[in-house]
Amino acid sequence: MIPALLIGRGGSTGLPGKNTMKLAGRPLMEYPILAAKNARCVDKVYLSTDSQEIADVGRRLGVEIIDRPARLATKEAKSEDAFVHGFEAIKAGHGKPVDAIVLLFCNGATITPGFIDRGYEALQADPTLDSAVSVSVYNMWSPARARKLDKNGYLVPAIDPALIDGVSCDRDTQGDVYYADCSMFVVRPRCLDLSYGQDPFKWIGRKVLPLKQWGGLDIDYDWQVPMVEYWLRRHGFTENKTPYEEGQ
Repeated sequence: MIPALLIGRGGSTGLPGKNTMKLAGRPLMEYPILAAKNARCVDKVYLSTDSQEIADVGRRLGVEIIDRPARLATKEAKSEDAFVHGFEAIKAGHGKPVDAIVLLFCNGATITPGFIDRGYEALQADPTLDSAVSVSVYNMWSPARARKLDKNGYLVPAIDPALIDGVSCDRDTQGDVYYADCSMFVVRPRCLDLSYGQDPFKWIGRKVLPLKQWGGLDIDYDWQVPMVEYWLRRHGFTENKTPYEEGQ
């Protein structure tokens, strides 16, 4: 069995109501749901949430709802714990062995069915892989260029420049910098034993295959909305149709 599990809570503070806000005519969370439902490898789609509004969107799209406990729906709660809770609920309710699981965020719209299938095919082809993860190149956000504030409020390097060869303000000096863009994680069940993984994404395990795309990101702030809308339109979404309706 290959389930897809989305998580999304109702109490977002960075952008309140983000999971159900309209982008290109649809609720944001509809895009990862459509991608999962149209992926060849996915047998069933689940949604873990504490929000009735989010659950209503999921039910309209034919997904099974998992009640997310209040303790896992606070601002301080970790996504990894919500994924583990959802995974345990899926196993308890279905009874069939889980070969792999597709982990998605309700606010991560930049994903396609083909990308999900590529992730599962990669795990099938290489039994040593723990996961396949969507990544995007964001050289302008290289750790080499990052700064933080010291105790006096002045900018200082976020990491020791001595740890980076040939450090420069040129965004391409360090080569491509790949970010897990939170669009998709196809993982083996062993990855949901969080003691096996590494921070900050404990649920992806140790041996991780990057699946490269452009412009992937999950929405947490309003300035990201036009970026994701651009991605969606470039991938064939409009207010009136989806690329899936055209057989793409």
